Amino acid sequence: MSWPRLASILCVISASLGAQQRDSLATQTLSPGVTWRRIVRPAGPWVLNIVTVDLRRSDLELRQVRARDSLRGREKLTSMVARTPEGAARVLAAVNTDFFSLATGESENNVVIGGEWWKGIQVTDSPFDTFDNVHAQFGVDGARRPLLGRYVLDGTAIVARVPTPVLAVNAISRTGPEGTALYTDRVGVTPTDTTRALLEVPLARVGIRADTQLFVRRGPTAKAAGNAVAPGAAVLAAYGARTAAFATVAEGDTVRVVLRARAADDGSPSRSPALLVGGWPRIVRDGVAVADRSAWVEGTISRNAEVRNPRTAVGFSRDSSTLFLVTVDGRQAASAGMTLPELADFMRELGAWQALNFDGGGSTSMVLAGKLVNSVSDPTGEREVASGLLLVKRTP
Repeated sequence: MSWPRLASILCVISASLGAQQRDSLATQTLSPGVTWRRIVRPAGPWVLNIVTVDLRRSDLELRQVRARDSLRGREKLTSMVARTPEGAARVLAAVNTDFFSLATGESENNVVIGGEWWKGIQVTDSPFDTFDNVHAQFGVDGARRPLLGRYVLDGTAIVARVPTPVLAVNAISRTGPEGTALYTDRVGVTPTDTTRALLEVPLARVGIRADTQLFVRRGPTAKAAGNAVAPGAAVLAAYGARTAAFATVAEGDTVRVVLRARAADDGSPSRSPALLVGGWPRIVRDGVAVADRSAWVEGTISRNAEVRNPRTAVGFSRDSSTLFLVTVDGRQAASAGMTLPELADFMRELGAWQALNFDGGGSTSMVLAGKLVNSVSDPTGEREVASGLLLVKRTP
């Protein structure tokens, strides 16, 4: 064989190998301002689904949905989408969100849906953190602007103009020898705490405006837990020395409760989010990849951060006008999954100025128009998860 002939064959082979390494891209417009892309990147190898959203459009709305519409429980994301009031056709896209207890389905972080605090805490309920801390969360404020920060509940109960901190909502306050908690009808029954003195004050809601709820005391107080919370009612619980603060609340007295979110990491003013859902950890902050610092900041463990896994992420642009919802297939021959630093680099590549890692592994799910579009890693198929983030086409 002549050298020119051999050189020609080698060039063809080289070009063929180069083509095999190129990304393939499929793109579809789901609605004005909403685009879905599927990227197959052999160099990973990775298969990625990306939904890009123009947040400036008034006909689009982000919502959080809870499994079985309950504080606890698990449900497939496709099922959550199917039972939305508008129907699956108007849910343009959905992804799974927060980490959760496999036993109960309770989310590990704050939960705010439609401005209502379903759960509020000071320290994340995670059994895997290397130290107690609060995880980063994604949110939307009252002006429909996206938020990302390590938020903690900033609550206050005001009786006769005297303020008392509320340290938890629908969760036991575990901040030390004393504390306070507000239990709403979402919790059903007040939880037991056998380590401290307890006083529970039953309340009836008589009004609500923005982040302030107005209650009056209705019924006898209790010094033991396990009390039912009726629809429209609440219980204000005090533990330890804090019981003295509510011991004088009489029948018919007014109690004002203000619930806000305070960022624990930047000292910004408290906010009243319309939506708040947790993740673990923040991977991009102000355009800088910070995933490699997550073990120091949010107590991540190596098998989550440094091992390639299926991933779900959310991020938004520097001007807060563009949202990115991302899933990465993993634990498969076609797609190995990503480490958190790899995910951070990809979110920056998309244009994310802020980004958060949601629950991944077998939980990773993306649903478009009611159909699961990513390749899930569990051999049994789509996993039941605790919550989802929905992009809804609003009814005119």
